[in-house]
Amino acid sequence: ERRETGRGRPQNQRNTRPNKPSKFAPPVKWEDGDRIAKYLAHAGVCSRREAEQLILEGKVMVNGERLDSPAFKVTRRDLIKVSGTIIKPPEPTRMWMYHKPAGLITSTRDPEGRASIFDHLPKSLPRVVTVGRLDLTTEGLLLLTNDGELARKLELPSTGLERHYRARAHGRVTEEGLKDLATGVIVDGVEY
Repeated sequence: ERRETGRGRPQNQRNTRPNKPSKFAPPVKWEDGDRIAKYLAHAGVCSRREAEQLILEGKVMVNGERLDSPAFKVTRRDLIKVSGTIIKPPEPTRMWMYHKPAGLITSTRDPEGRASIFDHLPKSLPRVVTVGRLDLTTEGLLLLTNDGELARKLELPSTGLERHYRARAHGRVTEEGLKDLATGVIVDGVEY
């Protein structure tokens, strides 16, 4: 994608609105765009819920007009500002692999103040979300993506994505113990 810098165009054309229809471009249709909250989340600005809150607070503008509803679709051609800052179009969907060490949580916020994987990721990464979670004491592969919708699809059992897990037990494993595990366990009142 090429971004125009404003150089080389006549002075009277430099500040034209980015979504002004061209006689060569097809008109933008409702189904062509994304809802503003999804667009902002994919652009790494915030989560969808946070985007909806920003809209309610009057902090989101599209093509110079303040939004009052999250039921608004935008495309890459629209000029979007949040709290006065121009938002760049979202990056293409990407995924990363991360080896999570034991002792880190996979949540973005922790009321107990424990260390999170997000505290240990390179600062050069864009805003990413995890595909699933690993427990505090668990270590292993964790997938990260800049596309929350993709993460959700990969997590849902209804997608039928086959998962393989390998567990290592410390101590003595008996046939009786394995039979008990096969029927499930109850931890803090939750049946697994």
